[in-house]
Amino acid sequence: MSGPGRVVVVGDVVTDVLVRPLGPLTPDSDTRASIVRRPGGSAANLAAWLGSLGAPVSFVGRVGAVDRDFHAGHLTALGVQPHLAVDPERETGTIVVVLDDAGRRTMLTDRAANLALTADDVPAGLLEQAPLLHLTGYSFFEPGVRAAALELVSRARALGVPVSVDPSSVAFLHDVGAEQFLAWTSGARFCFPNRDEAAELAGTGDPRRAAEVLSAHYGTVVVTLDGDGCVVADRGTDPVAVPADRLVPVDPTGAGDAFCAGFLDAWCRGLDPVAAAAAGAGVARRAVARLGGRP
Repeated sequence: MSGPGRVVVVGDVVTDVLVRPLGPLTPDSDTRASIVRRPGGSAANLAAWLGSLGAPVSFVGRVGAVDRDFHAGHLTALGVQPHLAVDPERETGTIVVVLDDAGRRTMLTDRAANLALTADDVPAGLLEQAPLLHLTGYSFFEPGVRAAALELVSRARALGVPVSVDPSSVAFLHDVGAEQFLAWTSGARFCFPNRDEAAELAGTGDPRRAAEVLSAHYGTVVVTLDGDGCVVADRGTDPVAVPADRLVPVDPTGAGDAFCAGFLDAWCRGLDPVAAAAAGAGVARRAVARLGGRP
């Protein structure tokens, strides 16, 4: 670990609109539904969970002017130091999340201001004392923001700051290609793909084998398996399965972010990756038991 300062999380902050239809969808007419508005975004959610666990954390993102206070206030209330650049033209990113009775999600995504994030949005000096820089895959999928992500990875490596990455979206991974994503992110200290993302990146549907393959690119790979726990693979060692207690989720939104936060908080406190994974599973369990992606 590099320094005594705050973990730096950079990436998307969005407004989630969570929709749960209360009956079958009726084309060309009305369907009763429960609809709530929540602050979200994979990177911002992870920062929020870290802050709620007591970890010193700074979040850097980009929002529309009318939403800055809304998002900054939510992050601050959870112990996060927010650095939100205000975009003069774009609105804050928005995701409409449609939930079904089985807890599955259909997400309609407009990333908006997130796509204009630049490396200069990270305040000078923030990385120098950071114990870790965390980025999500969303920051690598679009050309504009990708340049910022690659610049920040380069800065972190020059400073000796470990980097962690969450691939985030199997659909977007498929679009850019596994080989390209691995080229952008290889050398990171941690990678946190879920089952589908690991299969896309490693070319195998066996999570244990996928973790082993990907550990050639990263210091530690943690393949999350929803209610089945996860597989942890350190480079050069046999993968280890970490079980989790299965439950019926109220809302799985943000579960992966909560897991990563629990893992990184435990690792920053000195736990080894297997113990950190068990801690992450405990935080993820809390996340899926409530509506929304944050504590």
